[in-house]
Amino acid sequence: MISIRQRKGVKTTEVSEDYAAQEANVKLENKLPSGCTTRRLWKLLSFIVGGTIALCIGLLTSVYLATLHENDLWFSNIKEVEREISFRTECGLYYSYYKQMLQAPTLMQGFHGLIYDNKTESMRTINLLQRMNIYQEVFLSILYRVLPIQKYLEPVYFYIYTLFGLQAIYVTALYITSWLLSGTWLSGLLAAFWYVTNRIDTTRVEFTIPLRENWALPFFAIQIAAITYFLRPNLQPLSERLTLLAIFISTFLFSLTWQFNQFMMLMQALVLFTLDSLDMLPAVKATWLYGIQMTGLLLVCILQFFNSMILGSLLISFNLSVLIARKLQKNLKTGSFLNRLGKLLLHLFAVLCLTLFLNNIIKKLLNLKSDEHIFKFLKAKFGFGATRDFDANLYLCEEAFGLLPFNTFGRLSDTLLFYAYIFVLSITVMAALAVAFHNLSDSARQQSTGQMGKCTIILKPETAYNLIHTILFGFLALSTMRMKYLWTSHMCVFASFGLCSPEIWELLLKSIHLYNPKRICIMRYSVPILILLYLCYKLSHSKEGRVCWEHAVTGRSQAVHRKDLDQPPALRRQQPEGADQSGLSDLCKEVPRGRACPPEVLWHGLRHPGRQHLLRAEAPAGLPAAGPAGHRQRAHDGWPRRE
Repeated sequence: MISIRQRKGVKTTEVSEDYAAQEANVKLENKLPSGCTTRRLWKLLSFIVGGTIALCIGLLTSVYLATLHENDLWFSNIKEVEREISFRTECGLYYSYYKQMLQAPTLMQGFHGLIYDNKTESMRTINLLQRMNIYQEVFLSILYRVLPIQKYLEPVYFYIYTLFGLQAIYVTALYITSWLLSGTWLSGLLAAFWYVTNRIDTTRVEFTIPLRENWALPFFAIQIAAITYFLRPNLQPLSERLTLLAIFISTFLFSLTWQFNQFMMLMQALVLFTLDSLDMLPAVKATWLYGIQMTGLLLVCILQFFNSMILGSLLISFNLSVLIARKLQKNLKTGSFLNRLGKLLLHLFAVLCLTLFLNNIIKKLLNLKSDEHIFKFLKAKFGFGATRDFDANLYLCEEAFGLLPFNTFGRLSDTLLFYAYIFVLSITVMAALAVAFHNLSDSARQQSTGQMGKCTIILKPETAYNLIHTILFGFLALSTMRMKYLWTSHMCVFASFGLCSPEIWELLLKSIHLYNPKRICIMRYSVPILILLYLCYKLSHSKEGRVCWEHAVTGRSQAVHRKDLDQPPALRRQQPEGADQSGLSDLCKEVPRGRACPPEVLWHGLRHPGRQHLLRAEAPAGLPAAGPAGHRQRAHDGWPRRE
């Protein structure tokens, strides 16, 4: 009885003290109403300014990329057939389906032509909606036929403007993700600037417009922003439901528009599995995200006429295995450090075995062999044995599927992005290791005392998610160059967040014994502003902003001619006799010095019989030169060799 009375007395004291403290706080707030009002107004003003800047910089990026495309190809000064030819390799194939839907007498006949297509593959009739991710072309063609814009906008412009508009959404989503992580819109502005200044390594939309990734990556960026917000603690129920809806819609659209969606989301599932196992993420939220991934993928499977490759994907098998193993293996997050580490290793082994078992069962039941060439390619790429498979060897020959070239880091370092990324990554990795060790070692104490020990280092769930995300996608980009665009765009977000995050600067200043709240405020704002000034200076001195039509065309043709001289004679361009060997020297004589070549004069000169070879002038700097006349340049996946 004494112990009970003592406990009650302690509780009464604690309650009275808490009540007194709350009453004091209420009195203080009543005394300072203007301070709270000022703080709210400041937050509202910051939100309005940051949101306006996000929309503006997204639109400006879209216009900028569209202008680069126009200046590169003189798109408005060439014929319709030449505009369509400018869609290289598989890009032209995707656009042809959009055009086929527009030319069909009715929408139903257009659908029928896609479902029973006998033009794409010789001697075969295939269902294009099942085999390829072309629902975006179908949707655009329906919009173009329904909307009253035929008199004002040509079909090709409606197509490319839609994709450039998606780039505005892409940049805005990156901006918002960085803003959510850091708490200031200055971080989002820095992320957007880095994305634009490193556009050679962050996007290729301006010269390979219809590629599937250009459709899918904006929705992927929206999904990451929504997940970042969803992982915040103490969300209101309505906000949580709306965020889950945004995650589902973006996941579905991402899956519908890109054939590599299941592999990207498998990486995401691995991120969730890692964080859930280390107690760095609420298990309930991880379960919601697993379910959304599977639901979105199965819905795409239905729309693609039950595409067997989706049903046999590793993503569905892995997510099912994680949920099953979690139910079977109880008390996973209890025990001493070594005990819990052993349980985690056993859990990992169980999930891996169950994933392979389920995947093999599904493939045998459905008789699936559609993705075997991918695994053969991976086996040969990483040195697990040679293969005689044609598709696998074709991928191995492609530079796009090779390792990421080292000069990529030189370009990223030139804008200070790579240095900032390594700085932020180093600090967050050390913080994550400390938090993970604390979570694993403190489970025994929590079980015995019922209290969780306090960790001096705090790593938010949304920060931990983006950390593991950037690490896994970084390894993917290093191993396969084509996937670098997933990493480099998120690199802009992660680096800008770290430079504007008070938590990152707090960890750094505490480690060197210089911690001070004022210093944190100064560092998190001064460093990003200085980098933004540097990027503005670099943009203002960019050659692209000062090159006129005459210099651009002359330099391009001369560069092509110099590259031809380096080629063996058999690989040089077939030039007619008497063709101008010095570029456009005689064409430039037709225009007074110091003035740009008018487009009509330029195009007339290029179409002159003696200058037909100049029509094969190379695309943006770094792209491969065109092959000799009459020969087909092999580019299996439309990959521009910019490295």
